[in-house]
Amino acid sequence: MLGYITLEIRRTLRDASFVIFGIGMPVLMYLLFTNIGSGGGDSADWKAASMVGMAAYGALGASLNAGGQVASDRSAGWLRQLRITPLAPSRVVAGRAVSGSATVLPAVLAVLAAGALVNGVRLEAWQWAALALLLWAGALPFTLLGLGNGYRLSPQAMGVVNVACLMGLAVLGGLWFPLSSFPHWLASIAAYSPAHRFGDLGWAVSHGSAPGLGTVAVLGGWLLAFGSYAVVSYRRSARAV
Repeated sequence: MLGYITLEIRRTLRDASFVIFGIGMPVLMYLLFTNIGSGGGDSADWKAASMVGMAAYGALGASLNAGGQVASDRSAGWLRQLRITPLAPSRVVAGRAVSGSATVLPAVLAVLAAGALVNGVRLEAWQWAALALLLWAGALPFTLLGLGNGYRLSPQAMGVVNVACLMGLAVLGGLWFPLSSFPHWLASIAAYSPAHRFGDLGWAVSHGSAPGLGTVAVLGGWLLAFGSYAVVSYRRSARAV
């Protein structure tokens, strides 16, 4: 299983499109959001909050990218080869989730570096470390969501679904704009969305506190839901091959 995980990580990091769009795009968007126009761009608090939101957005995009690779593997017959190995469905999904999570870290670190080096965001050393760790580990539910989609969809459909999931989750979760700018009814719904609770991991740390138990519980619920979806999708894909 370790060899399988290592192989998938190397395949992803050799993908130039992932490096450009998965890592470079969130950095560019963060710098544009915080340095062009008004929008609170001169506020240190705004730059720190936007940094966390855009790092979460980068992690979200990198996580969902794992699903696109799975869809390509299905069409190439790679999953058919995996099914003749002793790996159980849950271990295949877990291996993919671990390899997908490993590629999340570069996207998170790139945005945090832009915040510190370009926008002058100042946090304590423990806050930087906690931000990187929590945003890396907290992206696991979205990796599982991407895998579930990848096991069900064609590569062509997966591209559309990935973009829809990424944009929908980011906007609804308040990663680009705070929930205070939403209508009250929408903000009430968005508060329980997975992306908002994911971003809240980082926002809490940037304010010097630990994430709330409610945030951890809601994310745990989404982790179980998306994990079950990924396993069921993998088993269903075996009947479609």
